[in-house]
Amino acid sequence: MEFKDIVMQRYATKKFDGRTIPDATIDELVDLVRFAPSAINLQPWKIRIITDQALKAELRPAAHDQEQITSCSHLLVFFADTDYEGLIGNVDALMQRQGIPDETREQVIGMAREYASRMSPEQRFTWSQAQTYLSAGNAFNGAKALGFDSCPMSGFDQAAFSRILRTPAHLVPVILCPVGYAADRPMKKMRFSRDAILV
Repeated sequence: MEFKDIVMQRYATKKFDGRTIPDATIDELVDLVRFAPSAINLQPWKIRIITDQALKAELRPAAHDQEQITSCSHLLVFFADTDYEGLIGNVDALMQRQGIPDETREQVIGMAREYASRMSPEQRFTWSQAQTYLSAGNAFNGAKALGFDSCPMSGFDQAAFSRILRTPAHLVPVILCPVGYAADRPMKKMRFSRDAILV
């Protein structure tokens, strides 16, 4: 499928038919997410993949009781990671394992540390959230490319999700991506014209 077709056919699925996506296909989707763009390659996101029906049912009220949460095959919860010291350390170790020359590695890590040192906790969250949205975009289009459907969901109680999933404070849930096989039909795609979005 051409990328243009993926973009035009993807839509926010409101109801899934309950069929299970094979684990190997979900692994492919996760790989598409892994290779999303990321400033300074810090990749400040984590994903929790939920298949347990009881847990999905527990989370559903915290997502305005939306049916996608329980009818999907897999629920992907995207977290913005604000632990910059940990993130930078992980990238440093990754570059060493990949054999990146020390001069290049030290330059990148130095830039990352300087950038992070200038940010307040609020700015760190905002920056990580923006990067996490980039990775989630790969999930939404990737799902369609792999033959199934998805629904971007940002309307949910972040604190409730964090409490139910027992995640550490530096991981903040920012967007949900339920995936599965659609049991509804897309509405006509409506977007502003080219002229309307160009300034």
